[in-house]
Amino acid sequence: MGYEINLGEALVHLVKSTGFATISYQQVIMIFVSFILLYLAIKKQYEPLLLLPIAFGMLLANFPGTGISSPPVYGDPNDIHHMTEPGGLLYWLYQGVKLGIYPPLIFLGVGVMTDFGPLIANPKTLLLGAAAQLGIFVTFIGALALGFSPTEAASTGIIGGADGPTAIFVASKLAPHLLGPIAVAAYSYMALVPIIQPPIMRALTTKEQRMVVMEQLREVSKLERIIFPVAVTVVVTLLLPTAAPLVGMLMLGNLFRESGVVGRLTDTAQNALINIITIFLGVTVGATATAEAFLTASTIKIIVMGLLAFCIGTGGGVLLGRLMYVVTKGKVNPLIGSAGVSAVPMAARVSQVVGQQENPRNFLLMHAMGPNVAGVIGSAVAAGVLLSLYGS
Repeated sequence: MGYEINLGEALVHLVKSTGFATISYQQVIMIFVSFILLYLAIKKQYEPLLLLPIAFGMLLANFPGTGISSPPVYGDPNDIHHMTEPGGLLYWLYQGVKLGIYPPLIFLGVGVMTDFGPLIANPKTLLLGAAAQLGIFVTFIGALALGFSPTEAASTGIIGGADGPTAIFVASKLAPHLLGPIAVAAYSYMALVPIIQPPIMRALTTKEQRMVVMEQLREVSKLERIIFPVAVTVVVTLLLPTAAPLVGMLMLGNLFRESGVVGRLTDTAQNALINIITIFLGVTVGATATAEAFLTASTIKIIVMGLLAFCIGTGGGVLLGRLMYVVTKGKVNPLIGSAGVSAVPMAARVSQVVGQQENPRNFLLMHAMGPNVAGVIGSAVAAGVLLSLYGS
């Protein structure tokens, strides 16, 4: 009889210890949010390389009782060698985000895959990349007005750069408690570039301006391509030392590509390394989007302000493009200004698509790649400014 009672108690304990018995309605909501993101990544193919691991990390983090994100427990807080609980897998993988390791390594791979030739051939497109960062600083000011702290406002504003790794890097340094919603917003808007940008581009330009056919870019020499990443590293790092991790890794990757003497390193950086880091970054960032951190009024504000930042950034680039159209007497198509946000190469493709809809003879892709890659540099520089002002 005692055996039966003990067995019954064990069964009751087993049932009570399952996730079904302990899950909260907030966690159920977050699980459904992760399902939506998985759908967008798999079915709609919206930035799947990062949105899929982010969504799955969010799914894992919102199951109760797993301990997968729990920190280690020490018997003696002053003795790091006396560990009674080792901590969860995602806790340790997250240290690469917390310590600012993963985003610069992503930039290393991006640098290898980036062709700065269009920017070197037409240096004035650097201004378009700078103008597209307007959304970052306008939204930063708006977030301050809404009651966000300076570090929270800076982390929210950086979404306007349309650069996921940069947004994660800044948020992990300045407002780690907002990392989940900021990362989800940043990658969601990057994925929605083809939907968000065209209406803004058409609203801020005339049909005549959109039909402009630009002259073919000049050929860029190998020497110019090699000097460029070194020169950018020197200038930006001396001006903004805090931007060195992002800009330095971006330019190192590009130097791998352009030097032509480190084929194995080039191949590793643009394939194996960036793929591994993308998995770690996505899953661990998604795991920060727990119900407690995500289901707040601040999250709604961040998502709305992130969209505003992206729209203003797009508009800033297009409006400067219009100014260049006037100054050059119709030689610059303003549509390429929208590519100043650093969603590479999607934003440049959108410029191409919208231009060809107005004029089938229009081939803007390479012209748009100039401001597009300038936007990558611009968002890293903007991050350096914000970290210089508000970083510890």
